[in-house]
Amino acid sequence: MAKQTTKGRKSRSAARFGPRYGRKSRKLVADMEDKSKASYDCPSCNRNKVTRISTAIWSCSKCGYTFAGGSFLPETSLGRSVIRSLKKTLEAA
Repeated sequence: MAKQTTKGRKSRSAARFGPRYGRKSRKLVADMEDKSKASYDCPSCNRNKVTRISTAIWSCSKCGYTFAGGSFLPETSLGRSVIRSLKKTLEAA
């Protein structure tokens, strides 16, 4: 007897939109919501306790460290490159 698969479950948190907006748009929304609701490592205490408070505001529930980051992720690729370039200039000085 073959294993029965679960039917549906493709739209995850975007299921509230029903059949509207198309599959790709709903998948992108679900991916971003999963990323924004996940917990991340704290830059201060290095524990996996950073959660999103509101748009671009992130806080560590362990040490209380609050910082500004990206809208959906605590660290953006642009911010990472700026920090890297600042470190290079500080090391050269």
